[in-house]
Amino acid sequence: MKNNVNFYKLSFFVCIVLLLIGFRTSAQQALRPTKTRILFLLDGSGSMYARMDKDFRINVAKRLLSKIVDSLVNAKNVEIALRVYGHTSPPQKRDCRDTRLEVPFREKNHEEVKKKIASITPKGTTLIAYSLQQAAYDFPKEPYTRNIIILITDGIEECAGDPCAVSEALQSQGVVLKPFIIGLGSTDDFRKAFECVGRYYDANTEEDFNNVLNVVISQALNNTTATVNLLDVYSKPTESNVNMSFYDMASKQLMYNYMHTINERGNPDTVQLDPIYKYRMVIHTIPPVVKENISLTPGKHTTIAADAPQGELMLRVDGLTQYDKLQFITRKAGDHKTLHVQDANSKEKYIVGKYDIEVLTLPRMLFKDVSVDQSTVTTMQIPQPGKLVLNYNLADYYADVYQLVRNEMVWVCKLPVESRKHIAVMQPGDYKIIYRAKGATRSNNTFERQFKISSGTATNITFY
Repeated sequence: MKNNVNFYKLSFFVCIVLLLIGFRTSAQQALRPTKTRILFLLDGSGSMYARMDKDFRINVAKRLLSKIVDSLVNAKNVEIALRVYGHTSPPQKRDCRDTRLEVPFREKNHEEVKKKIASITPKGTTLIAYSLQQAAYDFPKEPYTRNIIILITDGIEECAGDPCAVSEALQSQGVVLKPFIIGLGSTDDFRKAFECVGRYYDANTEEDFNNVLNVVISQALNNTTATVNLLDVYSKPTESNVNMSFYDMASKQLMYNYMHTINERGNPDTVQLDPIYKYRMVIHTIPPVVKENISLTPGKHTTIAADAPQGELMLRVDGLTQYDKLQFITRKAGDHKTLHVQDANSKEKYIVGKYDIEVLTLPRMLFKDVSVDQSTVTTMQIPQPGKLVLNYNLADYYADVYQLVRNEMVWVCKLPVESRKHIAVMQPGDYKIIYRAKGATRSNNTFERQFKISSGTATNITFY
């Protein structure tokens, strides 16, 4: 016996340890750093021999891009790769498939990327759409990654492709984030052509180019801060203690969950968000509050406001209840969709408004247009139930219970077909049972019994 006790103690201890390890592993996964992969997509077409300040655009691009690659050598959880287009075929060939992944993603490939950049000689045409399409295959399929394309170009599409459509498809499929485009020597038409592709930046001088590259890399690597103000009916940020989910608008992927918090100073707490995404925020109130197309400015604190005024709803049962677990359904007033199923004698928060309540008593009770107001508890009250105790000396039977409401019989429930005793917890009122023995062959063998249910008492009926 003692050995058995020790065995059970050891088993219990092992279970607890495994459970704690599981919790720790889950927490580690939730806090796992996100790997960032940056693909530099460089224009190697002949037009890159145009001038920028006192040098060729391609030389400026090589110089500054190599400098950026050096700056990423010690960046944690960051991998880079290089794809070039328009650099292998002569211009007269007009090769619209002239794009190549020159250096794939891997750790510590920075010197290789720099050597390849230095060796590029511009030649051919500008094929942006096809290059973006091929770039989708450059990123390893791996979870916990942010896939970023930085496109450096001095020309618009020359191969009848649609860069906007390709970029939108890649984003919606979650392959890459919205690309960064650095336009060299651009015009208004140039800028308009790329605004639909991604985040566009002008670089008309070497200084511009250097500044823009640093800004883009900063955005690619750093989060920014935001505060979410959950506003009450007075437009004050007093609501809190509810989860907020942030989804990427393009891929629909869930990015963050934050439980909204009021800090020790009485202000909504600050959260970290990746500024590269445009967000759809879902505040998990009842019903949920949704806000779409939330954009953040990298490096700048953003305040996000959402109307989420709340009050509380409660159903109270008089006296000692015989219900095992009484619940009620809440719906928006006039809507048939179930919002929530709530336990009786408990409080729950709801967005301010009107609701229809269906209480799962026997018979069911309906409350229409129940008003939930800011920071108040709306309480509905129902009587203490009674009990119906049925005893049968009959053979198998058919029986239904009806409530007598004015001059109408309203169906309540069907009693078990095969039973010798049945107990039902019911609301106070006047009722009638219509029944017939299962073996009876004529309708005039139908009988009825009228009875009354009172709060806190049992009504006994025996069928012979």
